[in-house]
Amino acid sequence: MDYKIVADSSCDTNEQLDKFMEIHKVPFKIDIDERSFIDNEELDLEDMVKTMKESPNPIKSSCPSPGDFKEAYGDAENVFVVTISKELSGTYNSAALAKDMAMEENENQFVHVFNSKAASTGETLTAMKIQECVNKGMTKDEIVETVENYIKDTKTFFISEDLSNLIKNGRISKTQGLIANVLNIKPIMRRDEEGNIEPVEKIRGSKKAFKRLAEVIGENGSNFEETVIAISHANALDKAMELKKDLEKYNFKEVVIVETKGLSTAYVNDGGIIVSF
Repeated sequence: MDYKIVADSSCDTNEQLDKFMEIHKVPFKIDIDERSFIDNEELDLEDMVKTMKESPNPIKSSCPSPGDFKEAYGDAENVFVVTISKELSGTYNSAALAKDMAMEENENQFVHVFNSKAASTGETLTAMKIQECVNKGMTKDEIVETVENYIKDTKTFFISEDLSNLIKNGRISKTQGLIANVLNIKPIMRRDEEGNIEPVEKIRGSKKAFKRLAEVIGENGSNFEETVIAISHANALDKAMELKKDLEKYNFKEVVIVETKGLSTAYVNDGGIIVSF
């Protein structure tokens, strides 16, 4: 099958995954005060994080344009696109508009846009499932049905070690944020069925929160022996490895660890963890 996998830059991968599947990433732009960062391979993540911490203002992100996506589709016969949750960004709409433009221009081209209903590892697992389906020799219609069903069953949880970005962007009120900081509360968050962010539990203390996250994962899954789990970390490899150790009792089929890039880091902030399975 002549195919291409396209994703926005919230799809976090590592060197091993990049060998397993070739993903053409379309970057977000991240604006912090007067500075703009392009979320691509040339991004200086350390500089971006430093700028975020020094700014009292909300971080603004600009999703890729339809033209950016259409260019990424190229002339591949079958294009499978993965985007961040449409409830969090206009990226899905941009990719869908690019699909219409591309298929109108070339009636022989097939494009399907998957709303991952998540970010980071949720997109990572979706792209991995697409590649798995292609490797199995599925038809494009079989791939679409299989992956859409997979997305419905996928769960995503995350912990932000630093809540400042969520506060700045209004996802947590300033009062809630102040109380959380004073009491050292670390909320466990998740994506709901539609792809919105909602709180799960509020845990006092970072270590307790990450231990509880491992328990929450166990309470919200099944058939772990047949399940791949992906963990992304924002400059927090030690936490990712400790979580992986705590998950050993579930005997996951595979544990994939990746590092967040620009957009995912802006969401979860330095020291945060995102998990999908």
